[in-house]
Amino acid sequence: MKNIQINHAQKGFTLIELMIVVAIIGILAAIAIPQYQDYIARSQVNRVMAESGSLKTSIEDCILNGRTVVGAGAGQCDPGATGSNLMANGGNAAPSAVALPAGTGVPTVPDPLTATSTIVSNFGNNAAAVLLGTALTWTRSVDGSWQCTTTVPNEYKPNGCTN
Repeated sequence: MKNIQINHAQKGFTLIELMIVVAIIGILAAIAIPQYQDYIARSQVNRVMAESGSLKTSIEDCILNGRTVVGAGAGQCDPGATGSNLMANGGNAAPSAVALPAGTGVPTVPDPLTATSTIVSNFGNNAAAVLLGTALTWTRSVDGSWQCTTTVPNEYKPNGCTN
């Protein structure tokens, strides 16, 4: 009878190799998750800045044409805001005839509008936890220029906005 030699080659990974891979994934996740959460918060601030900033045009038109009462009636100013799930519930910049979906809010504008009106967006609902209770404000100067100010932490503050 012939002596048959059996080759017992290793198949698969050893426990040590698997533990090393799990440790590497854990280290990468510990670094990546906080960075991703910061990215989400910054993008939410920029989104609210754009959403509330889009109202500047309609408010400017209302002020220049003498429609200073906020509302949807004839001769009134309708800023035309749409609901945002990043803003706190409330606000008066949406047409009164439009029902906002649950969990959405719109910016607040003064009623009546003045030459130095503001657009205030309060963070709430689905905004990142670090942004809750903060606000982003567009303020109109008498000469018609707008300036952005915010109370969000400096690391999330968008370009062009001051504290």
